[in-house]
Amino acid sequence: MAGSSSKVALILVAFAITIPCLEAGIGEFDDFLKAQSEEAHEIALESYVPDPENVTSDLNLQVHSALGEALKEESNHTRRELKQKYSGPCLALNPIDRCWRCKKNWAKDRFKLAHCVKGFGRRAVGGLNGKIYIVTDPSDNEPVNPKPGTLRYGVLKKDPLWITFKHSMVIKLNYELLIASDKTIDGRGANVVIKGGAGLTMQFVNNIIIHGLRIQKIKSMDGGMLRDSWNHVGVRTRCDGDAISIFGSSNIWIDHISLSDCEDGLIDIIQGSTGITISNCHMTKHNDVMLFGASDTYNGDKIMQVTVAFNHFGQGLIQRMPRCRWGFFHVLNNDYTHWLMYAIGGSSGPTILSQGNRFIAPNNDAAKEVTHRDYAQPSVWSKWQWRSQNDLFMNGATFIESGKPIGKLPFNKGFLMKPRHGSQANRLSRFSGALNCIVGKPC
Repeated sequence: MAGSSSKVALILVAFAITIPCLEAGIGEFDDFLKAQSEEAHEIALESYVPDPENVTSDLNLQVHSALGEALKEESNHTRRELKQKYSGPCLALNPIDRCWRCKKNWAKDRFKLAHCVKGFGRRAVGGLNGKIYIVTDPSDNEPVNPKPGTLRYGVLKKDPLWITFKHSMVIKLNYELLIASDKTIDGRGANVVIKGGAGLTMQFVNNIIIHGLRIQKIKSMDGGMLRDSWNHVGVRTRCDGDAISIFGSSNIWIDHISLSDCEDGLIDIIQGSTGITISNCHMTKHNDVMLFGASDTYNGDKIMQVTVAFNHFGQGLIQRMPRCRWGFFHVLNNDYTHWLMYAIGGSSGPTILSQGNRFIAPNNDAAKEVTHRDYAQPSVWSKWQWRSQNDLFMNGATFIESGKPIGKLPFNKGFLMKPRHGSQANRLSRFSGALNCIVGKPC
């Protein structure tokens, strides 16, 4: 998948000169935005991992270690398909959660979260060591000069910022929320719902953490004059209705987000974005769940590398969990309890490594297959590297593998620990979605 350095250089040059403005929501692609896209592109090059198996192997080792300890504390009495409410002592069942969740002083050391990400998004530290900004006002009425105290005011600041919320609130975004680099949006300690308006957008930016939000019923919204940076205002076209959109951006971590019922996608990652981890999310009631790479003609997405780990794909989902193009995608220890068409799909030759997931097929005999390939004959897609390792298939689910094995993991025999089997996926993702954290108590 890594390819030669010359091929990567060609991909990156193409990215720098072929940004499609309309897909970016940009009405006028001015000199400021051109410079911003070129800077983001340079960061993407630095974030790209020539040997992605090193990253997947490291994550596998940590999953094995964390769950091995956690299983001493927890017994699995029920299947988790219905996300039954848990009222016992704090349990952190995967390595990301184990880093911070069961520490009762988490609110006094919020920055600890920045050291907990694994996978391809491992460089994301968000607003680490920046100031803490507290959202006090749920309104969103000033797209050009946002009101202090609002979420929009905070995400556009120049310097690193760790954004928290004074109390629970429902925020209706009247325009897409464009998030600047070096930001953390941390919803812990409040019930923060983004609902009924536009969604969150990361475009030509770097180093962002989004944690602990509930995002639902996002709609396509009108564009207009909109501040997209602390020092720039531009014209935006109508946004599509994605809950979270990542465009030409790198080093992003999406964690413990509850997502459902949006007009377009729940999470879209496109246009040369890379270095991204999506973890511990709970997704329900949606058709096109996740799209990684928007075009079969844009090979700039060959540098895309995404980790999808410990998520629960729950009730009311139809397809694209995820749908991939071009890049390398590590799908690890997720719990797939519902889909109507298929779970994992793609086109344009992506590499997909599926490890330790649980796939429970629907009762429809025509939808038992986990995988789905588009726009290619078997003679073509048979060369795509789609591999399944230690997955658990239930109710007749099947995964059609293709391509040659991805390669041996770079550990000596004594340290080569296999990822947890798919039978453990429901435990690893048990506490997916936004958590009900209370200050002074473990989450």
